[in-house]
Amino acid sequence: MKAKTNIRTALLFATVILAASCGAGKGPKTAEPAPKAANEAALVGVAKAGYREVAHTETYSSTVTANAVNNIAPQTGSRIQKINVEVGDFVRKGQVLAEMDRLQLDQARLRLVNDSTELSRTRELYREGAVSQSDFEALELAYKVSRSTYDNLLENTILLSPVNGVVTARNYDRGDLYGMSQPIFVVQEISPVKILVGISESDYSKIRKGDQVSIKADALPGKTFSGRVNRIYPVMDAASHTVTIEVIVPNADKALRPGMYAQVEVNFGTSNSIVVPDIAIVKQQGSGQRFVFVVGEDGTARSTAVTLGRRIDNEYEVLSGLSEGDVVVTKGSASLRNGDKVRIAE
Repeated sequence: MKAKTNIRTALLFATVILAASCGAGKGPKTAEPAPKAANEAALVGVAKAGYREVAHTETYSSTVTANAVNNIAPQTGSRIQKINVEVGDFVRKGQVLAEMDRLQLDQARLRLVNDSTELSRTRELYREGAVSQSDFEALELAYKVSRSTYDNLLENTILLSPVNGVVTARNYDRGDLYGMSQPIFVVQEISPVKILVGISESDYSKIRKGDQVSIKADALPGKTFSGRVNRIYPVMDAASHTVTIEVIVPNADKALRPGMYAQVEVNFGTSNSIVVPDIAIVKQQGSGQRFVFVVGEDGTARSTAVTLGRRIDNEYEVLSGLSEGDVVVTKGSASLRNGDKVRIAE
């Protein structure tokens, strides 16, 4: 009997130990949060769609080019006697850049002086009837040929700058024999400069000669230049569907230089359009479709497809899909589905 009592005591003790071990490490049980009710309205931020003036501007990338590029060289090969300017020098129109060998020029000058003297003497004799008309006309023709030859040699011996510009290349030194392979100088006119811009065919009808544009150069941060449309090319590029316009920039301070990368902003006018905040626009997954959630009077959010126009800072122009006064969701749209009930945050 005592043995049975001991066995029952041992079993009771083991049961107590097992119960204690099973409860070890567990804290007090906490209540799980109640699931969200299926018909609970989501809290959202909203804004009203409304009309305002929208500037129709486009920005195009291009490169600054010189208004004129002149290759300075004589018509024939000869020895270079003088070099008067260097690369980087600013030159004036008519300034002497270089002088070639003068032998032929001096010979032509002597011939011109002789023919001029002979013509003057013969003119007096012709008036007195001592010289026939044919002889006088022959001398007059000889003088004109001498004058033309001298003027041509002068132009090709004393090399002048045809524009106000800057020397961008010098390919020969004093004493070199000009071999007609490349120009002696390259002079570029950089005041003004011009920029060629490709305008899309959809905007072709909106651009006019004389329209003002603004230009920014990456190399000159913080500076904005004003230019105007000087020429609209007569044909459209069939591959890119763009038409080229020529923009002239005065560049009086010569800050813009040929080769600089430029951003040209063209204003095609303004329109009165519906505008909404950009955060109201939702992109449909797997497509390029854009839509917004419009909150109805019953507090229901319905997705509405929209056609977007230009982006203006943190807003979008809406071409179709919305009406003035529509209440669109701006915050909380990520978790919304079409037809969800919403509450508008104060």
